[in-house]
Amino acid sequence: MEAAPKGLRLHIGIFGRRNVGKSSLLNAITQQQVSIVSDQAGTTTDPVEKPMELLPLGPVLFIDTAGIDDTGALGELRVQKTRQVLDRTELAVLVTEAGQWGDFEDQFLAEFKERKIPIIAVMNKSDLGRPSAQILERLAAEKIRVVKTAAVSGAGILDFRQALLDCAPDDFVNSATILSDLVGPGELAVLVVPIDKEAPKGRLIVPQVQSIRDLLDHDAYCLVVKERELCHALESLKAPPKLVVTDSQVFLKVAANTPQEVKLTSFSILFARYKGDLVEQVRGTLAIERLKKGDSVLIAEACSHHPIAEDIGRVKIPRWLTQYVGGKLEFVHVQGHDFPQDVSPYQLIVHCGACMWNRREMLTRILACRRAGVPITNYGLTIAYSLGILERALEPFPAALELCREGKRQPA
Repeated sequence: MEAAPKGLRLHIGIFGRRNVGKSSLLNAITQQQVSIVSDQAGTTTDPVEKPMELLPLGPVLFIDTAGIDDTGALGELRVQKTRQVLDRTELAVLVTEAGQWGDFEDQFLAEFKERKIPIIAVMNKSDLGRPSAQILERLAAEKIRVVKTAAVSGAGILDFRQALLDCAPDDFVNSATILSDLVGPGELAVLVVPIDKEAPKGRLIVPQVQSIRDLLDHDAYCLVVKERELCHALESLKAPPKLVVTDSQVFLKVAANTPQEVKLTSFSILFARYKGDLVEQVRGTLAIERLKKGDSVLIAEACSHHPIAEDIGRVKIPRWLTQYVGGKLEFVHVQGHDFPQDVSPYQLIVHCGACMWNRREMLTRILACRRAGVPITNYGLTIAYSLGILERALEPFPAALELCREGKRQPA
């Protein structure tokens, strides 16, 4: 059986000072030697990831980080990597020695709270010391779950496991659907899936696979066709489908071949809602109208891959935006978890659908853009806008559609 992709796993970040036993805790909960354990401080350098099935919760991804009190130039780089993990953490584990609590712990505690990340405080090495009653009372008053462990011997690990289950965020336990709220039981969705150079050999891409599974899980019907077979497929149906979903790269062709009374959108727009904030990204899309020659546009891809000819993020979207604006734009590209801390130099950020990520990391980026006053949109929304079919693509989403119409009524 194929493992669940990272984007569907609960991301559990393990944070703390050097040598408090973070790696030992990870090894104990996974019952594997995932991280190197040593008495020497700073053994963990880059974040270490370990996926596992944490039943009955489901698929999770543990991320062991370098000590937050690391020093020196190299240590500062390690701390930066640790802080990047915060952007995708959905459940935070703050590890400290049982008798130790200070400014380092308080700083991270404050950051977890600001980000609204559920917190578990692990007092490790409890066989060597005892946490102060004052700290325990304070954490209890702040409703922070406290677990006492001695990870090397395995003491308290079952309590830690239970705390993970109890503190998992509700939006993971009761996760949103991709499109089954748009296509009910017994209803049909037609998925248009081009087979081109960017399609992985022998398989479909993640948004397509997950959309199919979401429909099947909710007793809906699914018809998968290539763009050139769409017309014949629709003519063969006794009743029109509830929804047509297309790859954004063939948006215009599919829109022309889909009857106006049938709602239409793209996988990318579905994932703008599923992984991020569709309304906020529609607001960002409308900022395309304000772009002018010489403006800087950041294009962010969650995946790291070698671009091919006619790559969607490197070639097609820059070309479409340049044509729409009628002048040269300055494009900057980033991949993976690299994202500028200061986004203010950009007039627009165009993000991929983030299908390989969890929702928190995408929401973190959207929030950073909102704070900086920089509009952010995504691939599918950008393509639909540049082709003049954004309203059509937003018909399944009333709030986003109303924002789009309202924005178009406003003076430029």
